[in-house]
Parts: sequence; C-alpha cells; structure tokens
Amino acid sequence: MKIVSADEAVSYVQSRQHVYIHTAAAAPQKLIKALTKRHKELRKVQIFHLHTEGEAPYTKPEYKESFSTHVFFTAQNVRSAMKTGQADYIPVFLSEVPHLFNRGIIDLNAAMIQVSPPDKHGFCSLGISVDATRAAILNADTVIAQINPNMPRTHGDGLIHVSEINYGVEAEDQIPEHHPAELSEIELKIGRHCASLIENGATLQMGIGNIPDAVLSSLSDHKNLGIHTEMFSDGLIPLIQSGVVNNSKKKIHPGKVVGSFAMGTRKLYDYMDDNPLIQMLDCAYVNDTAVIRRNPKVTAINSAIEIDLTGQVCADSIGTYQYSGVGGQMDFIRGASLSEGGKPVIALPSTTGRGESKLVPFLKQGAGVVTTRAHVHYIVTEYGVANLYGQSLRRRARSLIDIAHPDHREELDKAAYERFKEL
Repeated sequence: MKIVSADEAVSYVQSRQHVYIHTAAAAPQKLIKALTKRHKELRKVQIFHLHTEGEAPYTKPEYKESFSTHVFFTAQNVRSAMKTGQADYIPVFLSEVPHLFNRGIIDLNAAMIQVSPPDKHGFCSLGISVDATRAAILNADTVIAQINPNMPRTHGDGLIHVSEINYGVEAEDQIPEHHPAELSEIELKIGRHCASLIENGATLQMGIGNIPDAVLSSLSDHKNLGIHTEMFSDGLIPLIQSGVVNNSKKKIHPGKVVGSFAMGTRKLYDYMDDNPLIQMLDCAYVNDTAVIRRNPKVTAINSAIEIDLTGQVCADSIGTYQYSGVGGQMDFIRGASLSEGGKPVIALPSTTGRGESKLVPFLKQGAGVVTTRAHVHYIVTEYGVANLYGQSLRRRARSLIDIAHPDHREELDKAAYERFKEL
C-alpha cells in the first residue's frame, strides 16, 4: 500500500472506467470529493454502489458528461439524479450483488473504500460495512482506501491486508450517524403487534428505522433471542446488554450477532469496535436463504410502501418513482418461511403521512412488486395482524381490510366486492 494524497489516489481513475463506492455510512467522502473534482478531465466514468450516506456530488447535473451512476439501492442522495436520468437503478437481491462482481457481470476498475488503520499484523477493517464491498475489493483492478481512525475495527469478513490495497489516503473524517427518532403511538402499536409474533428462542432480522426500533423496544420480556440480519442499529444494544439477545438458540454462528452492515450513532460504532460478539460478514452469505433457513424460528420484519388486496408488496417504488430498492427483503422473507417455525412479516402504518391508505385495491401504475403474493405471510399495521399464508384471494382481501385504517375500509370493501363478487 502506497500512502498518497486523495488527489493522487483518484488520479488513477480514467475515463470510461467502472468505480465502486463503499456502502452506507462507510462511503469515503474525501475520495468521492477528490474524484468529483476531476470532472473536467473525466468522461463517462460509471459509478456503482448500494445505498450511501453523505454527499453524492458526482450526481450533480453539471457533471453528467463526466459521471453516470448505477445503484443497487436508491438512497436520498441520488433520487434527484434518478429523476433526470443521470442515475439508474439495477434491480437485484442484496444476496446477489457480490455475484455481479465475482462472475464478471460487472467489471470493476477501481474500488473506493474506507477502512480502519492497520493493526500490528497489517490488517485494516471494513468496519461497519462489509456487505458487497469485500467482493468489490477482490475483483477490482485498483483498491483505493480512505484510512480513518474513526472507523471501528470489526470481526468477520471485513479484514483486508495492506497488501490488498494499492493506495491509502489518511483522513480523520467523522462517520455519518443515524440518530433514532421519537416513536409515535402508531409505530409503538405496530412494534407491539410484531413482538407478539416473536417467540422465545427466535432468530431476528430487521433493518433500521422507527418500526424496527419500535419492535426492539417491545422485546424486553423475551428470552434467548438471536440476531442474523443484513443490517442493525443502536436499538440492538440494550437487548444484548440485558441478555434478551444471547444468540444461544442459533444453529449458525451460535453466541454471535451476525450482520453485514450497520448504521447508527457513535455509541453503536464504539460498541462494535473490536467486539468479538459481532460478526460482520459478506451479504452473499448473510442473505443466502440456505443459510438463513438453518436458524430456528427466523422472524424477518420488513417494511413496504403499499400492499394490494391480494398481498402483493411494493417496497421499492412509488409508482414509477424509484424510492429505494429490492435490497434483502425477499432474501429474508423466503429464508424465514423456510426456517422451522419461521415467520416472514411485513410491517407498515395503515396510512401515509397524507392520510392515504397503504393497503390498496391495486398497486400504483409502474409500482414494483418486491415480495410476491405467493411469498407473503404476515402483514402488520397498527390495527393488528393479518396472516395471508395459505389463504385465498377473497380471504386475503378480508383480512387486509380488517387491519386497514377505518376511514378506508368502506372503499376497500367496495373494491374487493367488485373484484371478487363476495367476501
């Protein structure tokens, strides 16, 4: 590894090359800004990444001749570029993103990553985000690393020796934080309903946000829970410290919290630092249904934008507007359904912030189906739980109407009757 300035490190990127950027809060902002500064001399550089936090200056309209962006998951910082066509979305399960690199479907000329400083043996750590980044490193021609003492050193697949890094750039940036919001009564009700489905000894998957936090806050009386999840946040720490989460019943990595990336406050990052309890692993493994299903009572809790009366789940778009991505929802919905005693759960408020129903007769035109009606099991709103598994279309409609907001039930009843003739 050669220690250089950020400007020198990114000077090795050439026009028409493919560049991968590290995921979520690990996105190396100093390298990103240095690369974007070269916009006048670069043309048609293709940038690939999952969700990233922080700025994405390469998506600015004035740089459209220099950079185009291809995302596996759309975050807030690229949505405006999606509207203008400067960014594009690649639909793919999170479990399969590493395969795109490993199988040469997407060739990478460079990977820009952020790591902890090397230990006495010369190993840096990918820290809070291993996900598909390990596969990107293994397949990129050039690896450029932002070396940051604020990046925690984590155990698992994220260890990378300095000999695997071509250029290192020292930068003491703060890692972006996600602070939990105050939970609403609706979110707390959803959390309690979800908690009622979680059995003692279950293995949990859930993401980040108010509903996952509400679920976690409702689990203080549970016992012997385990964690095998693509991502996690601060809400997990109290359950580990109280002994509610001890991973004792897991069949895969017993006694360990398994994740692929994390995002939270500095408290979470410090807790993860050099903590052998936490294993950060490649998402091709973490999200593999064959691995997920081997744990007992896998309870996977995911969210949605809208659900139609047959159980089709749209979780990645608002009509044709690409809001997020497929991510790992189907990986864990399927993995949980195949787990002995497993429960796949989709949890969402019954209405949008504008009062529109999220349970709808038909998905919006152009909406993407992430979880099909053949895969869906439990749907949870603040009004209760609907179990759609094994139910006919008519019975599904009835069950979903029962957990819809009361203001919309009459309209949904009418739509269901027109479609199914009777309920």
